[in-house]
Amino acid sequence: MQKIRELYHYREMIASLVRKDLKGRYQGSILGFLWTFINPLLQLLVYTAVFSVILKNGIPHYYMHLFVTLVPWIFFASSLTTGSRLVLDQKNMIKKIYFPREVLPLAYTVSSFCNMLFSFVIVFIVIAVMGLGVNWSALPWLIPVMLIQFVLVLGVNLITSAVTVYVRDLEHIMGVLNMAWMYLSPVVYGISYVPESWRRVYMLNPMTPLLLSYRDILYYKTAPDGAHLLLSLGMSLLVLCIGMLLFGKLQRRFAEVL
Repeated sequence: MQKIRELYHYREMIASLVRKDLKGRYQGSILGFLWTFINPLLQLLVYTAVFSVILKNGIPHYYMHLFVTLVPWIFFASSLTTGSRLVLDQKNMIKKIYFPREVLPLAYTVSSFCNMLFSFVIVFIVIAVMGLGVNWSALPWLIPVMLIQFVLVLGVNLITSAVTVYVRDLEHIMGVLNMAWMYLSPVVYGISYVPESWRRVYMLNPMTPLLLSYRDILYYKTAPDGAHLLLSLGMSLLVLCIGMLLFGKLQRRFAEVL
């Protein structure tokens, strides 16, 4: 609670960092903020072409089956790649002024979360244009699913950003891990492709129940499985607790190591 109160006192700094990150994310590019929408659309086109034309899988409306999980996956993947450099990129500020170091991963997580919300605008536009429709009674379930993912991503950002200060190779490892983790998650395929004997182990991936919940709501138009929500909530809170403890311990020597 003391840490929460301290972060609340620095809420203006967090808001300022969020605005700075959102404005500077595509600063200098010709299309600017439009890349928020173009990036997931381009990935959608590539994966749809591969898995609908070359490696046919027979999933109806595969583009939507993919898109509703691709957008939240991009949000999570940012914690494995860009998120690992959060502290390193702000080393000058860390050396010069005092502020709760947790401000950095929290601000980045909030800005990435906002970016995901903007990307979801494209998801709903595609749903409307293609006439796929939504289940309005299931749609409110997106709120708890997104909040659970926010908790998970914040925990991962705390872990990767703190460890990378001491192990610089981690930021390069994260790129490989990102690719492997994606194919170990139900992003480009459905869970029916996973052998029944491996399902229990497969569900221990914290992104699995979350992605299945997104797909239930927006693709299958049903409420998410309650067991999936509880499992994802439990794992996300565990990751957050580990992240807070690890970050709190490692941040003591940030200025010295940097």
